Amino acid sequence: MAINSKMKKINLKNILKKTFNKKTKKVVGKKLKVKKNKVSKVKKIKKIKNNIKNINKLKTKKKESLKSDDKQPNLRISKINDQKPEIKKVKVQETEKKLFKVKDYVVYPKHGVGQILEFKKIGIGGIDVEAYILKFEKDKAHGMIPVNKQSHLRPLATINQINKCVSILKSKPKIKRSMWSRRAQEYEAKISSGKIYELAEVVRDLNKGDDMMIDQSYSERQLFEKAYDRLLSEFQIVLGTNPEDTQKKLDKALKRNLEAQAKKVIEQKEPVSEETTQIAK
Repeated sequence: MAINSKMKKINLKNILKKTFNKKTKKVVGKKLKVKKNKVSKVKKIKKIKNNIKNINKLKTKKKESLKSDDKQPNLRISKINDQKPEIKKVKVQETEKKLFKVKDYVVYPKHGVGQILEFKKIGIGGIDVEAYILKFEKDKAHGMIPVNKQSHLRPLATINQINKCVSILKSKPKIKRSMWSRRAQEYEAKISSGKIYELAEVVRDLNKGDDMMIDQSYSERQLFEKAYDRLLSEFQIVLGTNPEDTQKKLDKALKRNLEAQAKKVIEQKEPVSEETTQIAK
């Protein structure tokens, strides 16, 4: 009986310890949670206070700026009214060193080869402008280019450049498969650039050889003739030959025979008479 009573006491002790430990753990956990919640609440309160301070600072700055604007509105208006823009009257245009001389031949991209006749000071809008006066023989026109825009002009090609142009004319044409309208724009841009190699490329690509007058459309023929004439005039002046010889040189490079072409066109246009048909029979 004594042993049973001891066992009962031990069991009671163990049970009491377990229950006590559980309660203490729960209490400690609750206390920790409470502390954590308090800390998070404190942090949130600090953030809110900081935000409120920042908002108040911004408000005060805005008020100060508005007050300063209210204090000095008349001064600003008076400043705007008082300050008038100064207009500098330009009487003479800025000059540059002349790169070309009188009687020099130059190439102007929009009109081709021209000759400088003289230098002139011309008044345009009350401004004295020093300009080159050009003569374009083919168009039978005169042009004026200010000296400070002489970069648009270029000197005539050298003999080496002429030889390279001849080799370009002899090479195979590079025709794209795009629409004619796009190609026409590209050819026009090359012609208006005034670059001699690009002119030679246009002449080469639009050249039709002996069948030029038959196969070529009107717009193609127009562009071809424009580029061909400009190239011809530059070749003539650089080589110092007459128009016929320069044309023969170009036609030889392009493998064109104008006389044979003319005969073909005349034969096709002439109607076949009854007498010729009878003789043939």
